[in-house]
Amino acid sequence: MKILAVDYGDSRTGLAICDAGEIIASPLETVVMRDFDKCAERVAEIAREKKAEMLIVGDPMNMNGTRGERSEKCRMFADKLREILGVEVHMWDERSTTVTAIGYMNEMNVRGKKRKAVLDQAAAAVILESYLNFRRNQK
Repeated sequence: MKILAVDYGDSRTGLAICDAGEIIASPLETVVMRDFDKCAERVAEIAREKKAEMLIVGDPMNMNGTRGERSEKCRMFADKLREILGVEVHMWDERSTTVTAIGYMNEMNVRGKKRKAVLDQAAAAVILESYLNFRRNQK
């Protein structure tokens, strides 16, 4: 199943997608848009283009497991995508994904403007990889 992961942000939203066999999570695109509704429409358009059958939206929970304002914004974004697309949209714990993505970029020596351009995509790929590992372990 093709799954699209979303790392929603107020100005930059990272996207990643996996292959139909759910083997590899690949960074896809960063949507640079501040308007909530327009961003949701653009993400939905990309999901349709890529024939995504499910979406995973990162849930930035607090480190103690509680949900804050950011988490609520992401939940609203997931609800909007569900409404637009009519497909399964799940929330997935994204704690520390950006830190992990930065670690990967450090290992590959990606810095400066280039890092900023792909950081959100990389974080979305980390979210998706985590979700795919969960699915594999549930089978």
